[in-house]
Amino acid sequence: MKIYDVLIIGGGQAGLSIAYFLRRSKLDYLILDNQEQTGGSWLQTWDSLKLFSPSEFSSLSGWGMPKTEEEYPTKTEFISYLSAYEKRYDFAIERQTEVLKVVKENELFKIETNKDTFYSKTLVSATGTAGNPFIPKYPNQNSFLGEQIHSVNYKNSGDLKNKNVLIVGGGNSGAQVLAEVSKVAHTKWVTLKEPQFLPDDIDGRYLFNEATQKFLGNSDEKSTGGFSISLSNIVMIESVREARDKNVLNAVRPFKEFYENGVIWEGGTKEEFDVVIWCTGFRSNLKHLESLDIFEDKRIETVTTRSVKEPNLWLIGYGNWTGFASATIYGVGKTARYAAKQIIEVVSKNENV
Repeated sequence: MKIYDVLIIGGGQAGLSIAYFLRRSKLDYLILDNQEQTGGSWLQTWDSLKLFSPSEFSSLSGWGMPKTEEEYPTKTEFISYLSAYEKRYDFAIERQTEVLKVVKENELFKIETNKDTFYSKTLVSATGTAGNPFIPKYPNQNSFLGEQIHSVNYKNSGDLKNKNVLIVGGGNSGAQVLAEVSKVAHTKWVTLKEPQFLPDDIDGRYLFNEATQKFLGNSDEKSTGGFSISLSNIVMIESVREARDKNVLNAVRPFKEFYENGVIWEGGTKEEFDVVIWCTGFRSNLKHLESLDIFEDKRIETVTTRSVKEPNLWLIGYGNWTGFASATIYGVGKTARYAAKQIIEVVSKNENV
C-alpha cells in the first residue's frame, strides 16, 4: 500500500499553488483532480468572461502570466496559462478522479475515489466553490414555469434573443453577464443593495492591493486617490462600460416572490420573465470531508488554513476564512506558501520521531 506524504484534492489554481511550494521539498505529493483537463473551476465559467486585472496581476507563484493581447485576460487565455504552468513544473496529477469520501484510518487519511483508494499522512482540500453554486430561496419558486440557471451553467446569450431575462446578483459576475445578455434580450437586474462601481481607471490590481493593506491595517486609501474600494466592487471592464453607456446598469432591489410566469415585486406588481440567471455566488465545496466529523455550523474551524479539529488537514482557496482573499488568483499564493511550510514541518517532524 503506497502512502503519500501529501494528497491535494483539486487541481485548480489553489491546488496548483500549494503543489508549487511542495514540489521544492522532498515530500511525495499527488493532486487528485476531477476534470479532464487543466483549468479547475475556470472550465465552468461563461465563454466571454474576462479577468478584471491585467496579466501581471493574474499570475500564480513562480511564473508570471504572459502579457495578453488585450489588457484583461480572457477565460481561454487564463486556462492556457494554467495548462502551461502545470506543464512547466511537471506536477503529479491524477485526472478524472472524483474524491467521494475521506476518512481517518490508523492515523492516515483514506481517500476513496471513483477510481482507486489513496492513503496519505497529510491532506490538502483545494476544491474551491464552483461545485456548490448558491441559489437563494424565494416563495413559490418552484411554481415558476420559466428557466432558472446559475451563472456556473450560463455559457453565452445565444438562445436568449428577444427573451425577458431577470439577472439576480451584483458583483462582477452579475455585471458582466448583464452586459452580454442585454445586447440580445430584454433584461432587468436585481441586487440586494445598490452596486458599487469603480472608476474607469481602477481595476483588480488596486482591489487586491488595497484589500491586502486593509487586512494588514495599513490602508489609507492614498493608492486609489481617496476612493474606498473592496473586493465586492465592480470593475469597469470594456463590456461593462459599454453597458453603462447604454444605460443598462440600473439595478433594483429584490422581488417578493415568484408566480407561474415571472415575479411579483414588493408593491404587488407582476412582471413576466422567460429566464432567471442567478449570479449569486457559491458556497464551499466540502462534502467529501463530511465523514471526518469536523464541521460546526457547516464550516470547518481553521487557524489560517489549518483545521483545528484535524490538524493534518489544510484548506486552501475557499475565501477569507481560509486566508485573506484566498479565493482569488492574487491571494491564493500567500496562503499556499504558509500552508506548505507547515505541512513540510509536520511531515518532517513525524519522520524524525
